[in-house]
Amino acid sequence: MAQESPKNSAAEIPVTSNGQLEDSHEHSFNRDLKCSLPVGLGLSETKITSHGFDGAKEGVVEAGQFPSSSASPKSSVISPSSAAASRLAGQGCDLIIPTGGRTQQKSGPVVLADEVKNPAMEKLELVRKWSLNTYKCTRQIISEKLGRGSRTVDLELEAQIDILRDNKKKYENVLRLAQTLSTQLFQMVHTQRQLGDAFADLSLKSLELHEEFGYNADTQKLLAKNGETLLGAINFFIASVNTLVNKTIEDTLLTVKQYESARIEYDAYRTDLEELNLGPRDANTLPKIEQSQQLFQVHKEKYDKMRNDVSIKLKFLEENKVKVLHNQLVLFHNAIAAYFAGNQKQLEQTLKQFHIKLKTPGADAPSWLEEQ
Repeated sequence: MAQESPKNSAAEIPVTSNGQLEDSHEHSFNRDLKCSLPVGLGLSETKITSHGFDGAKEGVVEAGQFPSSSASPKSSVISPSSAAASRLAGQGCDLIIPTGGRTQQKSGPVVLADEVKNPAMEKLELVRKWSLNTYKCTRQIISEKLGRGSRTVDLELEAQIDILRDNKKKYENVLRLAQTLSTQLFQMVHTQRQLGDAFADLSLKSLELHEEFGYNADTQKLLAKNGETLLGAINFFIASVNTLVNKTIEDTLLTVKQYESARIEYDAYRTDLEELNLGPRDANTLPKIEQSQQLFQVHKEKYDKMRNDVSIKLKFLEENKVKVLHNQLVLFHNAIAAYFAGNQKQLEQTLKQFHIKLKTPGADAPSWLEEQ
């Protein structure tokens, strides 16, 4: 009985594979820490050392691989997740991450920096918002065309816009006819000038018909001169009307298009808000209703602003149109009347009244000195 006691005591001592004693406290600490590590951060990638044999002491977790007899130790940078970092910090461990060949030790909880915004994600978000807005507007347009959706209408403003578009078509027709008249008059003036030169040449070579050819030559040259004066007045009329139609009115119609787009967006978000208000109100729908209300308010302000801009531009356009067309119609009438009445002085006086300067033939061509 006395010999069995030492044997039993020796049997209770744990022995490792290399014959060294294994401390039960350290073995328990390493086993608990291994269980607490995440799957991606195994013991094969870390080296664990403890500063004491009681489980309450803090430990050190170093990134890297275990050195072996056949390979030299190599350090590798690992990126632990936020959950692993919090778990290690709660257990009183220090996390050491090598940076640039040097290791920095930071005790306490690890705070991970916010991720840098990805430009691709920002572009994707912009595309998503644009797609959603396009979908809502397309649905609103289809609903209006099918007669199912409601639309906001400003009767007075819509009437002014319709009148403007109709007047633009009529002014374009007048402009096209005036350009045709100018082209035909130019051809006639050119023909009259050539005919006058032919009569003048025959007047010099035909002595018996010298006077007759001379009269006709002077008449054709006078008509060509008066035609050039009338052509200058018509071209001035065409330039003024062209500026009014293709610049001033077109600029106003561009603002009208922007106003109509803002109106469609306003009605689309208004319809969306009305549909949400008709549905149930709970914890899931209230944030959507609030967000829809904010978007509706933004597009309502945009719609009101564009409507005011269109009203102001239509007012100024009407004033400018009356002033421009009054002067140009008076010019056109007086020039045509004086030309066909054969009143050369009245025709020249009309051009002076409107400060129209005629270009002399060949004035645009550079001189031989300028060419040099």
